[in-house]
Amino acid sequence: MPQCSFPLACATEGERVKIVGIRGGANLTERLLSMGIHVEDQIEVVQRQDRGAVLIARDGSRYALGGGMAHKINVIRCE
Repeated sequence: MPQCSFPLACATEGERVKIVGIRGGANLTERLLSMGIHVEDQIEVVQRQDRGAVLIARDGSRYALGGGMAHKINVIRCE
């Protein structure tokens, strides 16, 4: 059964998720690509703040994303 995607801002700390879509414009997509973050990447939510800002980890690197960005990135839980 396919999983429903949800915004990265709603993921819990310690959760591993897979990016399935980016609902932002070209600037957001470009910014994420410049950080090496792509659709289909698996990431871990290291820390989450009340307004949706998240600290994520991928391949040993950590990235801080603001709440606006995190709300525009759709993810699913990794199994």
